Amino acid sequence: MRFDLNETQKLLAKSARDFLTNECPMAEVRRMMETTTAYDAGLWKKMAAQGWTGIIFPEQHDGMGLGIVELAAIFEQMGRSLLPGPFHSTVALAGALLDAACDEGQKARYLEPICAGDVRATAALIEEGADWEPSSFRMEALRSNGGWKLRGRKMFVTDAEAATLLVTAARGEGKLALFAVPRTAAGVQVVPLKGMDATRPLYEVSFEDSQAELLAAGSAAEKAYSRGLDVAIVALAAEMVGGMQRVLDITVAYAKTRKQFDKPIGQFQAVQHMCADMYLWTESSRSAVYYAAYALDRKLPEAASAVSVAKVYAGEAYREAGNRGIQIHGGMGFTWENDVHLYYRRAKLSENAYGTAAHHRERIARLVVDAAAIQATTGT
Repeated sequence: MRFDLNETQKLLAKSARDFLTNECPMAEVRRMMETTTAYDAGLWKKMAAQGWTGIIFPEQHDGMGLGIVELAAIFEQMGRSLLPGPFHSTVALAGALLDAACDEGQKARYLEPICAGDVRATAALIEEGADWEPSSFRMEALRSNGGWKLRGRKMFVTDAEAATLLVTAARGEGKLALFAVPRTAAGVQVVPLKGMDATRPLYEVSFEDSQAELLAAGSAAEKAYSRGLDVAIVALAAEMVGGMQRVLDITVAYAKTRKQFDKPIGQFQAVQHMCADMYLWTESSRSAVYYAAYALDRKLPEAASAVSVAKVYAGEAYREAGNRGIQIHGGMGFTWENDVHLYYRRAKLSENAYGTAAHHRERIARLVVDAAAIQATTGT
C-alpha cells in the first residue's frame, strides 16, 4: 500500500504552494482582512485560471475531475498561506453540495459557472442552535406557484457577502430539502456577525419568502448533505494541517534566533519539547486527513468515521499547536504585527466549524454502534 502522494499530486501541491507564495503573501492576507469581504477579484480570477475552482467537479461540466486527495493537497497549501476569501465556501462546501444534490441540468447551470470562476457560492445551513445534524433544521420551505419560497434565518454563514449563490437546507413538506437561491433574490438579507477570524467573515442570512430552486428532497437530500459536508470537513482539516505546519516553521525559526542567557531558546529542553509536540500533532493530523480523503475517494465503508476522526484530531491539534507557538514567542506572539496569532484565530474558528469535537465523537460512536448492529444481523 502506498502511504504518500503520487508524483502528480506532489506536483499539484508544489504548484499550489508556489502560486500562493507569490500571489498571497502575508502582506496581501492582511490587506484583504481589512476589507469587508476578505475577497479579491484579481486573485480569484487567477485561481480560476489554475483550474482550482473546478478541481473536483466532472470534466463534462468544465471541471478537472480530480479527487478528494488532490483537493486536500491544495487546501493544505491554502491553510499554510492563510488564504482569505470564499474559496472553501464555494468549492469544498457549496460546490460539493451542488455536485451531490443536482441533476445534470442543474449541474450545467450551477457547477459550470463555478468552474469558470464566474460564480462564488456558500452554504447557509445551521440555525440558532448551531447544530449540524439535519434533524435540527427548522427553516420553512413552502410551495409557491409551481416553485418554492423560503422563510427563516440561518446563522454563521461564511463568506455570504462575497457570494453570488446560496445553497441552503430547509424543511419542505416535513422532509429535509436542499435549495439554490441567488444572493440577489428578493427577501434575502445578509448581516455581518462578529467573528474571531477576519480572513473568513461570518454572517446571518435571512429569507423572507425568497424564491428558491429545489435541488434534492428527502433521502436524496440527506445523502447529498452528508457527502457534501464530509468533503467540506476534509478540506477544512487539510487547511488546518497547512496552518499547523506554518506555525511550526515560524516558531522553530524564531527559537533558533531568539536568545536568552546568550543562548538560542531552541537549545532549552522545555522549548524543544513544545516544538516536538507541534511536530507530532502536525504529522499525525496529516496522516488522518489524507486517509479520510482517500476513504472518501474510494467510498470505503469507514469513510464517514475517518472524516470525523480527522476533524476531531486536527481541530484540537491546531489549537494546541497555536497555543505552543504563541507561548514560545512569549508576549510578542500576542502582538498584531506577529503572524502566529492570525493562524491561532483560524484554528479556533476551524475547531468548531462543521461540528465540535463532541459532535464528531458522538458521530463516531453512532457509526460504530450501527456497524456492530449490521455485523450482528448479517453475521459478517
